[in-house]
Amino acid sequence: MNELRIALYQPDIPGNTGTILRLAACLGFAVDIIEPAGFDLSDRNLKRAGMDYIAAVTMTRHVNWERFETWRSSTGRRLVLASTKAAVPYTRFMFKPDDILLLGRESAGVPDQVHERADARILIPMAPGQRSLNIAMAGAMIVGEAIRQTDAL
Repeated sequence: MNELRIALYQPDIPGNTGTILRLAACLGFAVDIIEPAGFDLSDRNLKRAGMDYIAAVTMTRHVNWERFETWRSSTGRRLVLASTKAAVPYTRFMFKPDDILLLGRESAGVPDQVHERADARILIPMAPGQRSLNIAMAGAMIVGEAIRQTDAL
């Protein structure tokens, strides 16, 4: 099992969170949920998207950003933020096996204070005129590249 983690900052959409939890279960990495979420974590849409895979994933809930950041700082892990405001394409970034990939809220990304705390910021280059990908799709693309680079599976 690899040590890569995905952190979801105050997720808005239960189906996307469920999809990410399913991805994590299948690939063997942990997920951190930074609350408050925009839905009840027992939501049926989350369960539908995650199916029975949710029981197989290590999920840690953090009551807020400050608690997550205190935990992360104590582990010495690097925080890598996926952001449309970043300049470094995810395929040109050198991942480490114990990175935490931070994905922002579907509706608003992350606030500036969170953006500033990231150790690195990466983006997925897109066609001109397009704003962003679905968060679960973006997460899967970036995790795939991190796994490829670190031989995590």
